[in-house]
Amino acid sequence: MPESPLSASPYEVLGVDARASEDELKRAYRRRLRETHPDTGGSAAEFRAVQEAWERIGTPEARAIFNRSRSPFSAAGGAESGGGGASDDEHVWATSRTEGVRRDTRPRARSYGHPGGWRRERYLAMMREWAGRGTALDDPYDPALVRTAPYEIRHTLADALAEEATARATADLGIGYTVWHDVFAHDGGKIDHLVLGPTGLFALQSEDYGGAVTVKRGELIPAEPGVQLDGRPAHDLAERARHLGRALGVKFAGAIVVLPDDALEAPGVEIGKYRGIALLAVQSSVLGHLLREGVPGVPRALGLDLFEVRSRLQRGVRFI
Repeated sequence: MPESPLSASPYEVLGVDARASEDELKRAYRRRLRETHPDTGGSAAEFRAVQEAWERIGTPEARAIFNRSRSPFSAAGGAESGGGGASDDEHVWATSRTEGVRRDTRPRARSYGHPGGWRRERYLAMMREWAGRGTALDDPYDPALVRTAPYEIRHTLADALAEEATARATADLGIGYTVWHDVFAHDGGKIDHLVLGPTGLFALQSEDYGGAVTVKRGELIPAEPGVQLDGRPAHDLAERARHLGRALGVKFAGAIVVLPDDALEAPGVEIGKYRGIALLAVQSSVLGHLLREGVPGVPRALGLDLFEVRSRLQRGVRFI
């Protein structure tokens, strides 16, 4: 996964201005190590974040590379040719030039819809509105521009990237699986992904909240300050799946919230059940394994022949 648009910059992690001197940077690093060390009341995640921040800007060479990759462009004028913008390798938020290119010849899951497309369109509209009418955005994915945008805009882009990552994982499930992306829901929202295979039918939501979450009283909640959740993610997803299942005459085995690996302490977390639908949160790296092996203790719950379920979904799914 590329760095999230919601991630704090190394300067923010260390609590210094981007123009701080080397001595100020070193003092801030030592202070933050003391503050975040688990033996002094900090957390392992915060302590690790401080160390990673130092690796990125702790030496003049590393700091120069980071500063060049995040060089502020003028929203009105864009980057000058040959300027200090992000390189192609570092500039990871724009749509990939190789999107849709097959890297091998193995059979892949059948896929319908455009993963992340709705959120990318929404992101671009929000970014243009925030920048203001008449302002030319030569590069709406410029990291410096994204970093200055309000949380809602950055979160929209982060979720688009998360959806695209989940789509890549589900594509590798193989020919026995069918996947639908950006599926219209009864409440006007959407289900990010439907996955149908031998282990059952699952509704997936791809999320990136920019930090860790945990489970309490049958729902996901923030596990650290600054993390914001919209509504009740797991229950909202299950309710949308339940309505879709009733409308199309199919049964869902589970509703899964897919999160970056560092957002959950365990690879998979059981959240509970909602009207017969198992609720789970999983790290993105284990999603493929879970969908191939099935959820322990959860029956396939198809209720119909696999091909009949696929036919009903093909006839009834609408895309947002």
